[in-house]
Amino acid sequence: MVDEEFCVYWLNNIRGIGNTKISELMAIFGSACGVYNAGEQELKDAMSGSNVRFSHGDFDNLIACRNAEWVRREYESLVAKQIAFTYPGRADYPVRLGMIYDAPHILYYKGHLPDAAPSVAIIGARACSAYGRQIAEMFGRELARAGVQIVSGLATGIDTFGQRASAEAGGRTFAVLGSGVDVCYPRSNIGLYADTMIHGGILSEYPPGTKPSAGNFPVRNRIISALADVVVVVEARRRSGTLITVDAALEQNKDIMAVPGRVGDVLSEGCNYLLKQGAHVVTQTRDILEILGINIINKKRKK
Repeated sequence: MVDEEFCVYWLNNIRGIGNTKISELMAIFGSACGVYNAGEQELKDAMSGSNVRFSHGDFDNLIACRNAEWVRREYESLVAKQIAFTYPGRADYPVRLGMIYDAPHILYYKGHLPDAAPSVAIIGARACSAYGRQIAEMFGRELARAGVQIVSGLATGIDTFGQRASAEAGGRTFAVLGSGVDVCYPRSNIGLYADTMIHGGILSEYPPGTKPSAGNFPVRNRIISALADVVVVVEARRRSGTLITVDAALEQNKDIMAVPGRVGDVLSEGCNYLLKQGAHVVTQTRDILEILGINIINKKRKK
């Protein structure tokens, strides 16, 4: 007899069966175990009659994986690798993530999961300026001290500086990867990767062992924005992956904040564009805290 947890793992590790197809199968059969226990003809009829386009290969892969010993071995090896996972319906599945229409059907993690505390995504250019680094570090450090969680993508540049400052200040920080949670990318961030597991968690919807791929990063960006209450852009080019995250955040009705930059500066074009489109101006950490509804009372020293 198999339980729902194993069935979720199985269903999310079938080649060619992605989020859309999983959603359709879950809707038809009610649960991952419902899919697992369905008869071959029942599965074939459901897949052929669906509005989602399933291929003959999808059916073959699903049947082949159902009794594959490697699936059970990999599932049982997760504990030894200190990898856990959650999925919609479990009590620990992040509430913010469950509110988006394309929420991942499985979320692997090392360390911890984000909780209900206020959360901010600090994102921006990989090849940032010294000024951008200073601002990202200031936000990461001061938000951590205010009890705000930081979410980012472990990318070099703004993401790294915001996350590292948060961790060094004792805050909770979370990295969403475009690879498996056991694959640190970029490798140069291995120190921050280790610190993030201690101070928060490493998260991914991709199975352990998945190598970073260019197509994975735009998809994972929706998770970064979903886990945040506010998305803060420090520096960005006009056309960049940062603005892909912003687009996802707008679809999710998140507040967008941008640091104004110097006119004519390539790294400021993205932020200035967002401001013209209606993003909130952010020039100090207090601006972010006000959007979050957190009041910081300055105590005046008595003369």
